[in-house]
Amino acid sequence: MAKIKGIHHVAIKSNGLEEFEKLVHFYRDILELPVLRAWGEGMEQGMMLDTGAGILEVFPNAEDRPGQGVLRHLALATDDVDGCIAAVHAEGYEITIEPKDINIGGIFPARIAFCIGPIGEEVEFFCEK
Repeated sequence: MAKIKGIHHVAIKSNGLEEFEKLVHFYRDILELPVLRAWGEGMEQGMMLDTGAGILEVFPNAEDRPGQGVLRHLALATDDVDGCIAAVHAEGYEITIEPKDINIGGIFPARIAFCIGPIGEEVEFFCEK
């Protein structure tokens, strides 16, 4: 039996309250992730958003923000790749890969698209077919 049951959450730390509000607007308001829990005020606040298959946790208190690092992107499962891209595009976010169908290794069909999130994070919308 595996020791790990799954990924509980992924955390994104922004630099300050302005970036934090951009994160909240993007994930809660545009992508419509429900707030699971929120706490604190000012630079001590945080929020957990429910993705349906794990939690996205956001904070305003990053002291620095490294480049892409070892994690390439945040992939969000969806049944509506095109709708997600339309929603973020309507809000002015950069679309780096328009919706397209792919076939990973010739055996795993999917529809994907990518955008740049509110603080520079790369976000993929992924639909298994």
